Amino acid sequence: MPGRTESIESMEQLAVAWRAMVLDRDRGADVRDLPGIAVRWADCRFAFWNCVTLTDVDADAALVEQRLGQAAEIMRSKRHPGFLWLFEDLLGDEARAGVRSAAGKAGLEYAFPGTGMAGDLLPLPEPSHPELTFVRVTTDEQLRAYADLNSRAYGFPLEDGRDGLLGSALWKSEVHAYLGLRDGDPVTCAATVEADGRLFVVLVATAPEWQRRGYGEAVTRKALHEGARATGLTRATLHATEAGAPVYPRIGFEPNSPVHFYSLKE
Repeated sequence: MPGRTESIESMEQLAVAWRAMVLDRDRGADVRDLPGIAVRWADCRFAFWNCVTLTDVDADAALVEQRLGQAAEIMRSKRHPGFLWLFEDLLGDEARAGVRSAAGKAGLEYAFPGTGMAGDLLPLPEPSHPELTFVRVTTDEQLRAYADLNSRAYGFPLEDGRDGLLGSALWKSEVHAYLGLRDGDPVTCAATVEADGRLFVVLVATAPEWQRRGYGEAVTRKALHEGARATGLTRATLHATEAGAPVYPRIGFEPNSPVHFYSLKE
């Protein structure tokens, strides 16, 4: 059973990695570390770049209720929607039991579940897949393909994903972003980026019609392999969606805190 340390690491990795992602979109983005709340809000159309998370450890029910109210107010002040990321294992027992009710009281509704994961698993061997070739994202055309794969996989309009990535210098240089090509067409993608001494996996996606073929695992291994080779890092972290969660333990990741995503009520 993972300890509290891994759960704290998972939350802090989000705060560190998302700072870079959000500031990459707009230097005027809302990046603040408030008491008990980290704001990482690009206010762009790509909802994953609009993030608030609670940072208290062992907060009681009253404090969590207060923080949820504050987080919802921040979210309501923004032009574009996003998510509150809630790391369940950071809450006290009483607060954990009543968090959905408290979130509803604050005007938030449950969106979907996730899982924090980490592992001392690097370096990985050079990966391969018989149906794929890998290419690093270095051009605007490749970045558009990467954005479109994420939009299609997560059910966003194409323009939303493009608003999150197009024009980025960070994603074409400091992020180790890879496309998996099948017969020359991009069908899967994954990226890693250095975050406080770890390699953080971000925006793994596979086109819906090409899922369940091992493509996501293969391209994630590629991004980890190349990121580790470039940085020398040995520990990696990520936040998995429910669909992706079974893939990562095969690579060597171990689950830590459940993550719950909340959005504002319509």
